[in-house]
Amino acid sequence: MPTQRPDQTPSLSGPNSQPATSEGKKLANYLCFAIYSANLAFGRAYKPLLDKLGLTYTQYIALVALSEEDGQTVRALGEKLFLESNTLTPILKKLELIGYLKRQRDAADERQVRVSLTPAGRKLVEMDPGAALVEATGLGEDFPAAQKTVVSIRDNLLRATQAEPGAGE
Repeated sequence: MPTQRPDQTPSLSGPNSQPATSEGKKLANYLCFAIYSANLAFGRAYKPLLDKLGLTYTQYIALVALSEEDGQTVRALGEKLFLESNTLTPILKKLELIGYLKRQRDAADERQVRVSLTPAGRKLVEMDPGAALVEATGLGEDFPAAQKTVVSIRDNLLRATQAEPGAGE
């Protein structure tokens, strides 16, 4: 079996099919950077659409997540959105002030706050302001497969980091 020279070790973040040479170390070859920069591009694309509605992207995705199930707890919603309660609560307060959702204490457990869309919030989500961005990605029929692949990458990384000793401490 041939031995691998140290300069041929694949990069964990970069393309693992190429050796870690100067070519393999180019930023453009890192999957993590491609996903990060695609996220920034999505943010730029959503901004003018959401500015017209007076919303931030995080506010919008909170509304979309609520449209899947009314009466979610703040904690459950935060887990879906990968947001801590102290980050999510001000967002929800603002959306309640605008009239897109309502928050109320759980009758069975006063410590829990349940969140639901108002008719105005539901109408906004049904407008689907980001629908044009699906076409803008240029993926066509490949869009669902690409989205599924990115979700799989995220979920695999979360599982891998949660399994590591000392992760989350």
